[in-house]
Amino acid sequence: MPELLIRNAQSILTMDDDARELLNADILLRDGKIAAVGAGLPRAEREVDASGCVVTPGLVNTHHHLFQTLTRAVPAGQDAPLFDWLRALYPVWARMTPDHAHVSARVGLAELALSGCSLSSDHLYLYPNGIRLEDTIEAAREVGLRFHPTRGSMSIGQKDGGLPPDALVEGELAILEDCIRVIDAFHDPGEGSMCRVGIAPCSPFSVSRELMRDCALLARDKGVMLHTHLAENDEDVAYSLEKFGCRPGQYAEDLGWVGSDVWHAHCVKLDAQEQALFARTGTGVAHCPCSNCRLASGIAPVRAMLDAGVRVGLGVDGSASNDSGNLMTEARFAMLLQRVAHGADAMSARKALELATRGGADMLGRPDCGRIAVGKRADIAVWDVSGVQSAGSWDPAALLLAGPTQVRDLFVEGRQIVSMGQVRTIDMEATTREANRLARGLAESL
Repeated sequence: MPELLIRNAQSILTMDDDARELLNADILLRDGKIAAVGAGLPRAEREVDASGCVVTPGLVNTHHHLFQTLTRAVPAGQDAPLFDWLRALYPVWARMTPDHAHVSARVGLAELALSGCSLSSDHLYLYPNGIRLEDTIEAAREVGLRFHPTRGSMSIGQKDGGLPPDALVEGELAILEDCIRVIDAFHDPGEGSMCRVGIAPCSPFSVSRELMRDCALLARDKGVMLHTHLAENDEDVAYSLEKFGCRPGQYAEDLGWVGSDVWHAHCVKLDAQEQALFARTGTGVAHCPCSNCRLASGIAPVRAMLDAGVRVGLGVDGSASNDSGNLMTEARFAMLLQRVAHGADAMSARKALELATRGGADMLGRPDCGRIAVGKRADIAVWDVSGVQSAGSWDPAALLLAGPTQVRDLFVEGRQIVSMGQVRTIDMEATTREANRLARGLAESL
């Protein structure tokens, strides 16, 4: 791959260790890494003019359910809280096939790319009709994003006191065996990895204590990360108290689900003691503000978490509970909700952008991503601030205040994925047409 020079950026928000912001500067990309950053760099064989643009690291999405992209705005779940929403959607998801999972992931990843996201995790926790984790891994390869898929699972169905239908749960031995299979086949632990696999039993209300514990043991044996949902709303906490006799944080600690190799989604209802536990152990939190609003789960105590020292990243969550997959919008909501809860100075635009870049990268164990610095991966987002969304802005680098929310150019490992606002790696028109066809088929099958 030839050298590429991103030239004459109006502003570069490096998110490096010194939080430098450079004016009228360049970035040289070479062999998938950032080779140089500064003003007046020598010309290169290939160049991209970033005049009138703000440049940031590629954004990092720490929680998603890509299979849900084909089930946006399903009427039965539009106005329901978490548990009722799940009950409404399970019968739809039970009809999905590998084609649904693959196309849904392609659409979701392309949508993320357009919002400046270069690295995304995913939580696939149901496998009806032959769906496999590689259905999403292949989609990520096609779109070109750096990918952290997690092998999710559900093992406790309704007949055993769980929430999901019995037809959607799996045997626990089969779950563990498939975790081993996908880790051995697809996990790359090296620097610059394009695919790292994690283990992710769905939630305390859909798997057993034994599976949670066994997954933690397996993950540590394999050297991979752990992920699940935790303390998402009041019902979630009440379930933990009734079934396990403790709050979610204590449940997680008892089963080995704390540590720098663990991140939990949502954590809307973590109390001060649980926040202190997460800070002390290095446990991460994927904050998903738009989904939390859509399901009326509440406002996660992100300001308190950060003050306590908890590692926090941002996630869009599934498009069935968000209806969008725009990570810049997610960062803006994160900023606004903390201001609503704690005052106008509770979170700055730059701090929210930090959570969306190096905050998420560090939480996922990727210090090679999420910042613009020599030697880091060449994951770069270029935002055009010369248009109407930024017109009149006194501080275009405060992207979350005035926009834009769609990227002009996106580079992942030095490869251009988005150019002039268009995804270039896949046929978006054909992909969108197929997604709509498959979604209509799901609706008609009910």
